Amino acid sequence: MLTDTYVPIAEEIEAYALDHSDTEPPLLARLNRDAHVKLLRPRMIAGHLQGRALKMCCRMMRPKRLLEIGTYTGYATFCLAEGTDPDAEIHTVEINDEMEPFFRTYWQEHPDRMKIHPHWDDIRRVLPQLGPEPFDLVYIDADKRDYCAYYDLVFPLVRPGGLILADNTLWSGKVVKEDATHTDTQTRGIMAFNELIRNDNRVEKVLLPLRDGLTVIWKK
Repeated sequence: MLTDTYVPIAEEIEAYALDHSDTEPPLLARLNRDAHVKLLRPRMIAGHLQGRALKMCCRMMRPKRLLEIGTYTGYATFCLAEGTDPDAEIHTVEINDEMEPFFRTYWQEHPDRMKIHPHWDDIRRVLPQLGPEPFDLVYIDADKRDYCAYYDLVFPLVRPGGLILADNTLWSGKVVKEDATHTDTQTRGIMAFNELIRNDNRVEKVLLPLRDGLTVIWKK
């Protein structure tokens, strides 16, 4: 039963959720702090709460072959790796090779680094090199303008029963603004992707209001 006596603000809710979730591993906490000191857009990292959710998703699904589009710092990559079995392989693709030194600083220290195979190139050039085996899980967190293209690109490569996760699908709330269709191309890209997924009968889907929006897509 809901009461109207008190409505906590979002920051309090997140703090409570974090306090009642697994703690952030020390290596990731250090990465998080380092990103806020050295990077222009530290908010782009998955962060503590979403990172634990990604790990839990892998714990439950036990994927063996994973693809990540958009490595950035590697924070989400490392969370995915934490939740997978020792024989899993994670291919993470980042077009911005300026992030490689930052990523490698933490990758070389991570206990699951042998699972992780980084690629510094465009996903369209990388995919043909990864072999014909299907993916169990794909995580999309790259250029929002290309989300629809990424989805169309990877969908045939995901096995039936596999998952596609898409980050930032609420896009700071811009998707619900009245003038959203007239705003920036990133917002339009996210809105087009959300409509594409909503109308795709080949999948089951749920858009979770976790952090900046996380869409979970299950391929039938």
